Amino acid sequence: MALGAATFWIITLAVFAVLFLLGRVAKWPLWLRVILALIAGGACGYFFPESAPAIQPIGQAFVNLIRMLVVPLIFTTLVAGVISMGDPKRLGSLGLKTLSFYICTTVFAVTIGILFGILLQPGVGVDYGQASTSAVDTLTSRIEGGAPSLVDRLLAIIPTNPVAAMVSADVLGIIFFAILFGVGILMAGEQGKRVGEVMESAADAILKMTVFIMELAPYGVFALMAWVLGEQGLGVLVNLGKLAIALYAACLVQIVFVYGGIIRILLGLPFVRFISGILDAMATAYSTASSSATLPVTISNVSNNLGVKKSVAGSVLPLGATINMDGTSIYLGLVALFAAQALGIELELIDYVMIALTATMASIGAAGIPSASLFLAITVLTVFNVPEEQAILVIAFIFPFDRLLDMMRTLTNVTGDAAVATVVAKWEDALDEDVFRGKTKQ
Repeated sequence: MALGAATFWIITLAVFAVLFLLGRVAKWPLWLRVILALIAGGACGYFFPESAPAIQPIGQAFVNLIRMLVVPLIFTTLVAGVISMGDPKRLGSLGLKTLSFYICTTVFAVTIGILFGILLQPGVGVDYGQASTSAVDTLTSRIEGGAPSLVDRLLAIIPTNPVAAMVSADVLGIIFFAILFGVGILMAGEQGKRVGEVMESAADAILKMTVFIMELAPYGVFALMAWVLGEQGLGVLVNLGKLAIALYAACLVQIVFVYGGIIRILLGLPFVRFISGILDAMATAYSTASSSATLPVTISNVSNNLGVKKSVAGSVLPLGATINMDGTSIYLGLVALFAAQALGIELELIDYVMIALTATMASIGAAGIPSASLFLAITVLTVFNVPEEQAILVIAFIFPFDRLLDMMRTLTNVTGDAAVATVVAKWEDALDEDVFRGKTKQ
């Protein structure tokens, strides 16, 4: 075991050295180094499962660095974005377009999830009774805690204490206060000009910090992938392979055909260039499994690589990281079909409609709920009268493998955020197409 640990750390140091040289000497782009780190980390985790978990603190340190930026980035960029609009009336148009498009992509996502559940039949032959006791206990305790009502969620958007909202990283509360603060600066006119300049300078400084921290991404991604593969392994694929294949395939269809159609057909822009522009964000989303943690990278990519003005990127993307959960919608539709098939329940047309409707609304309201997808999946199962005890068993069966599923869901969420931000920027005349096409740099 000691020899294996020593070998693992020697290989890790060698990989880190190679990544450093590729960045500093060979000048490889960041996205390529991140992908290399993903592959190398996964391989190390698979071949050294006993030693790999020890590297988790390095990955966690990277995640913490990114999360450190989330609150100041959302607040400063959103305030600066409102100020740059010059007219508070533009916020209404921007918000309506953003929400409408997010809902449209979510509807497509849950429909695709259901279709793949019907086609691949991932739950047929699965013995969900193998669910671990600890997973059942965890999910049961979350359900007993209860979920807030729709009215409570809407009221929670208005923070009673903006500072407390920032301390607790309450994204919707921060967004609400930042928008009002930006509007207040505009309404203050000349007297608010100095505060506006400070906020714009602060936003630029935070974005520069993001660029610096992202240079550490390959090392953090390597550590995260080694840890995940070392902890989870691939053995669980024996029972959940079809569900994993269905989810990954459905997410790829959502990315290529839905987002690709939006970028290529609706906007007339090259989809390959869109993907290459956000590869850093996609790789970070896949390794961290957190849309919020990836937000600084997404804003940086969309602004610098796709030419979306910061006023739009700083407004649309934080909202998307909170309410746009296309990957979650796909997952909820798939899990509903998985559960029905595992339990031998025959679904009728009205059941499919209710699953789609419930999954769409639940994914939009997922923000702020711990392990939202798992919790919400239980809610969706009750739509076609699955007893709560059986619903918990089915979800607990998936629970140990959820991390690898969540990584793909998050990648899809972040890609959808970037696609919607690009569309809204185009409609708002806030998209530099020369930057998008790679002709100039922003």
